Amino acid sequence: MQEVIVSVKLAFKNLRSNVGRTILTLTGVVIGVVAVILVSSLGQGVKGFILGQVGAFGTDLIQIEVKVPATGKASTQNAIGQATGIQITTMTISDAKEIGKLPNVSAYAPGTMTQELASYQETNKRVFLFGVGAQYNQIDQNTKLSEGAFFSQSDDESLAQVAIIGSNIKEAFFGEDNPLGKNIKIKNQNYKVVGLAAERGAVAGFNYDDLIYVPVQTMQKKIIGIDYIRFIMVKVKNEKLIDVTVAELTSEMRRLHRINDSNRDDFGITSIKEAQVTIENVFKTINILLLALTSISLVVGGVGIMNVMYVAVAERTFEIGLRKAVGAKAKNILRQFLWEAIFITFFGGLVGIILGYLLLLVLSYVAIYFGFPIKFGLSINAISLAVGFSVATGVIFGYYPARAASRLSPIEALRKD
Repeated sequence: MQEVIVSVKLAFKNLRSNVGRTILTLTGVVIGVVAVILVSSLGQGVKGFILGQVGAFGTDLIQIEVKVPATGKASTQNAIGQATGIQITTMTISDAKEIGKLPNVSAYAPGTMTQELASYQETNKRVFLFGVGAQYNQIDQNTKLSEGAFFSQSDDESLAQVAIIGSNIKEAFFGEDNPLGKNIKIKNQNYKVVGLAAERGAVAGFNYDDLIYVPVQTMQKKIIGIDYIRFIMVKVKNEKLIDVTVAELTSEMRRLHRINDSNRDDFGITSIKEAQVTIENVFKTINILLLALTSISLVVGGVGIMNVMYVAVAERTFEIGLRKAVGAKAKNILRQFLWEAIFITFFGGLVGIILGYLLLLVLSYVAIYFGFPIKFGLSINAISLAVGFSVATGVIFGYYPARAASRLSPIEALRKD
């Protein structure tokens, strides 16, 4: 134990005697540790934010969406296909009604979206129109009204020209006036405002306060001029049976669309739980890749430590020879130089953790300022990862110079002075 204490004292003394070199060596380690902390903590913060946004809809929801046949529902081919103009017109209101008859379905809402020019008096605004079924507010319980009422099933079936407007639309068209009962124009047609949606803000990057809700069949026939829908949202009665319900929905949709080969599916079914698992897996993969990249900076810092340690060995050859001549063993020399490397990486890791924490605080305030309530916390995992990386770097890259120093012959070392 006494030998270890002596080695530590000598290592610390040497580092203090070469402050400039020590600081330069520390800098590489600090940058690497800060990078590891930022990548780990930012990844966890963004993942938590997105999972929270998705989970805000509730974990008892399932969404059925149109899909390009012979592609995966979350594949690039499907996304590119629909973005480049492939129209899937096979999903209809009658599909939604049949889906609503399944035993574990408590509510369903067919829907589609588009953009149109809306106006009130002299004010014009291009808005997102969300055509949904009358049960939509039962499914997405975050869609609440501050005034008025949601449209009914009879409104939908009779193609009533009614609308529920978001808070930003109300502000743009009516200011402080009460919008209920007033008519706005959509595609040069009058739509009576029957409800005002409570302020909700952005969810997953989409601002719900900029929406105008209209009955889906009104939107189909009077605004877009189509007879198909893009999605069906489903709320289940028993969340424990959600996987069974997904299987039932798949079977029912294939029956309705006369599909015998799963490769010809023109729809994709995703539960909120499945979406959350997918998001977690994606972030896990991204974090691993980013950590692998940021660890390169620690390797660079480690190479710097190795170079500095080799220089230290060359400068202190006489000292090493003298210590060995008076009885110091090879393991004592090895420990001394190895402790120097460990000290550098340990203090570099400590400084890196402090700087990383301060940067995370700044980034949290910046995110909140721009409307994203993301908290980038310094987790135990991030600290453990950063310290583990830095100490491992010190041990690995400091070992070889220390080993070279311990193997010096005392006679040859004394001759080199």
